[in-house]
Amino acid sequence: MNTISIIGAGIGGLTLGNVLKQHQHDFTIYESAPEIKPVGAGIMMAVNAMQVFDRLGLKEKIENTGNTIHRIVIANESLQPISKTEILELETRYNSCNVAIHRAELQKILAENLNTDSIILNHSLQKIRKEENYILDFENGKQIESQIVFGADGIKSPVRNQILKTGTIRNSGQKCWRGLVDFDLPEKHHQEAFEMWGKGKRFGFVKISDKKVYWYACVNEKSFGRHLQIADIFDDFDSLVLKIIEATSTENIICNTISDLTPIPQWYSENLCLIGDAAHATTPNMGQGACQAIEDAYIIGKLLDNHQDFNAIFEKFQSIRRKKVDYIVSTSRTIGKVSQWEKGNSLRNFLMGLIPESMNQKMAKRIIELEM
Repeated sequence: MNTISIIGAGIGGLTLGNVLKQHQHDFTIYESAPEIKPVGAGIMMAVNAMQVFDRLGLKEKIENTGNTIHRIVIANESLQPISKTEILELETRYNSCNVAIHRAELQKILAENLNTDSIILNHSLQKIRKEENYILDFENGKQIESQIVFGADGIKSPVRNQILKTGTIRNSGQKCWRGLVDFDLPEKHHQEAFEMWGKGKRFGFVKISDKKVYWYACVNEKSFGRHLQIADIFDDFDSLVLKIIEATSTENIICNTISDLTPIPQWYSENLCLIGDAAHATTPNMGQGACQAIEDAYIIGKLLDNHQDFNAIFEKFQSIRRKKVDYIVSTSRTIGKVSQWEKGNSLRNFLMGLIPESMNQKMAKRIIELEM
């Protein structure tokens, strides 16, 4: 019988494992994949997440593996900046900076910091039910009994669907290609995350290591037919964009529909709690999906400092985290719409340009600050 089971070895589940390890709790993480391998693409760990990693003793390792990012730039199709957010001042204040990194490298760092026997691969949860404890049935035929369960199993969470019976996935009407490529970016872009807004589409890129660049291309699905190639869709963008796309081999590009979760009334049930996307999946427009899962793990850790009872912790956890994640989900959804307007783009860009740097800073601070 397990005391604590975590379903899912994504970034949230692995961070929670590191937090529980720090508090000397025994736990097992069950992951459906046969190995933790380089899937996905790049990811940005914002200052809020990096503060958590600092407390777990992993900050320097992550900084050294990835690439530090000091500003966020939004530009038009021809690379003319519309708005800039410099984060050096915030970095100094919180003694952490944004790090762009390969998702798999980050997962590896988090997994290697745990005991090898605490992650069990090839265990895809099929059924979960509550008796005196939780009974977990996996697709490989194994059955486990567990006192406490954390659902870190993503937007389609079987834990949420079967126990809390709630959660509506909302399609944003946008699809997104993500790519990884060895590419020499012009030096001025080395320390920045760069995103270009066009008509019904946008393109972003960031350097994630010495050689690698991570890029994404998002389009309004209804405006661009299925048969169009990415290069054709973005042929009115600066030639740098086309060079990046053309340098990327097809097997290093993945395509997904962008969706999020309608806020759900409760993230926990007796002896069970959801974290990350399972509780509050957001669109990627603020780069905060994984960062919010990391913050979830951190807050659970802070509550463990003073409380023994997990049910009391779950209740406090939701009341502390709720306001911030609801704000991020709704703001991110709005940004997604505005960034892919089909009409009135020059007006939008003009108005965005009027937003003072101090406002951008303020929004950044609201996101970066940890609640405890």
